Amino acid sequence: MLKPVGSNTRGKEGYIYVSYGHPKYLKHVVASVTTLRRYDTERPVALACTEKHKSLIKRYDLEHLFDHLIDLPDEHASIVGFKHNFFHYLFFDKNLFLDSDIVWCKDPDPLWKSFDAFEFTITGNLVSDNFFGAPKSIGVVKDVLLLRRRRTLKRFGLTYLSRAQTGIMYSRNYTITKKVCEEAKALLNRKSETHFQSRKKEKGRNEESCEWSLAMAMSKLNVPIFAWFQGQRSPQLDYIQFLTEHDEDFEYVKCKYYCNDFVYSFRGLKTDWLKNLLIKIFSIIPGKGDHMMVTPYCLHFGWYHEKQPFFDFSERVWEKAISPNYQRGSSDLEGRSKNDA
Repeated sequence: MLKPVGSNTRGKEGYIYVSYGHPKYLKHVVASVTTLRRYDTERPVALACTEKHKSLIKRYDLEHLFDHLIDLPDEHASIVGFKHNFFHYLFFDKNLFLDSDIVWCKDPDPLWKSFDAFEFTITGNLVSDNFFGAPKSIGVVKDVLLLRRRRTLKRFGLTYLSRAQTGIMYSRNYTITKKVCEEAKALLNRKSETHFQSRKKEKGRNEESCEWSLAMAMSKLNVPIFAWFQGQRSPQLDYIQFLTEHDEDFEYVKCKYYCNDFVYSFRGLKTDWLKNLLIKIFSIIPGKGDHMMVTPYCLHFGWYHEKQPFFDFSERVWEKAISPNYQRGSSDLEGRSKNDA
């Protein structure tokens, strides 16, 4: 059984993180929360974690980073296990779930106000591309030629499929959240009837995806997506080294944001020279090369081949957090000894 948080959370907005598996994922949470506290020192943070991770938090005296530590059952200690059961983890009146590989870049107050228009939502694009839940290679051409995406939608009675990006999920309505999660579970069990492939086939991935099933569930239940790309008001943008300016501790972040969705989609290519070449070619067309420098609310390290800067950052934050000279509550990532205070 999940342990509820204290009654003092009622009427509050709060953040939710989850941590399980290899200890490095706890390091990621600590790094993300540290950046969050640069901008928001008031809203509480709840962490749902396994006993192993809770013992690490206690061993290194890191309990001060979290307002609530919640037991995470083994059956929920996976991407699908947690996000398809998100309705169990609505600890606050208004809940904002965050992936651990996220760096906060600015004051989240306006973002919370934007979420007020929704009872439950997930960030994403209104229309998914052909790569969503499909092969991330030339193999996708077969799906396109055989109209597999269209056939999936027809088979399940859907007229559209959004591209859910579950790095950020929001809820203030238990009933709707439960309906979406339960529907997503049912759809995942029917994966063989869809064109979607296992995420485990992607390099570096060892867990199944929850995103296409949640996207289908939201479409079936007519639950709106929260626009992922909103220019200067984007809730999150991908970290792409080729397109991102930042300092070592991500206190200064600017992302080059192409206003044309097609041109901006080139960010996912692994080779910088190819990205640059394609952007230059399409920028010949008026408007296609238009871009702006944006500081998103969150910088998300979702692309596997772009994660190393976050790994390095989380290691530095962790070492400073467990250092005897680390000053609790300080937003200074360098830490200070008592003699320096």
